[in-house]
Amino acid sequence: MENNLLSTNVAGLQLENPTILASGVLGYSAESLNRVAKGGAGGVVTKSIGIEPRVGYPNPTVVQAEAGIINAMGLPNPGIDVYAQEIKFCKTLLRVPVIVSVFGYSADEYATVAKKAVAAGADAVELNVSCPHVQFTGAEIGQNPKHLAEVVEKVKAAIGKPILVKLSPNVADITVTARAAVEAGADVLTAVNTLKAMAIDSETMRPILSNLKGGLSGPAVKPVALRCVYDVREALPDVPIIGCGGITDWKDAVEFMLAGASAVQVGTAIGLENPEVFQTITKGVEVYLRKKNYRSVKEIVNLAHRS
Repeated sequence: MENNLLSTNVAGLQLENPTILASGVLGYSAESLNRVAKGGAGGVVTKSIGIEPRVGYPNPTVVQAEAGIINAMGLPNPGIDVYAQEIKFCKTLLRVPVIVSVFGYSADEYATVAKKAVAAGADAVELNVSCPHVQFTGAEIGQNPKHLAEVVEKVKAAIGKPILVKLSPNVADITVTARAAVEAGADVLTAVNTLKAMAIDSETMRPILSNLKGGLSGPAVKPVALRCVYDVREALPDVPIIGCGGITDWKDAVEFMLAGASAVQVGTAIGLENPEVFQTITKGVEVYLRKKNYRSVKEIVNLAHRS
């Protein structure tokens, strides 16, 4: 049953509550995504899918950090032609929006994958243009406004569904890439992907990850992600933002919404806490809204920008 206090709409995506599973956390199966939806998520984002199957990097691919996780999975995936069947299955199981994360090595590849994902039933696509650990896709695109705009334009011309662009925090000024994405046709900005990071073992005297470097997620990145959301909202006040980075409880979610996010993505917290973290967050947000006498979660979005 829809809770009018928590329900929101982000660029046409109707969410019963403002929490979404972040990309890259769970497996690709419809069953695992359905467990998250039943656990309270208002929407789900799949792991990133490319045009061809990709094995990813050998282990170790994940290492625990002081206040988060560093990963370098290498974008393993079965390829869109195989995964299209899983998207169709998702649509028969899930009662929440299914957003498919896509990546490519060229603008044409992004467009091809996005088109096939939508044809299979995806409610929206999220462009992974900010992966910090796979060469020639992700960071090289997301950190270059010209290349980013080209990708968004190609995808915009290929599909008629909402386009989310996952921004990289590994830039001098995130508002530059955010503006490039929006001017090219992005409907929503997801802020942000992981921070470049690494871990070294003092005994072996070697980097721990097989790829040497990876992306940091979890509570450690929250202050950076929060600042990114705030900056993007200041620069682009009318563009929907989904906050992502270190959100583990209701207070984190509220802070991101006050900074300008209409919804939030939760990822690492599933491993650090449990899949029920979505219910915990939404219940806390609801209590907060009632305590503050707000009639809708939409009313607190952007309030930190008041002069």
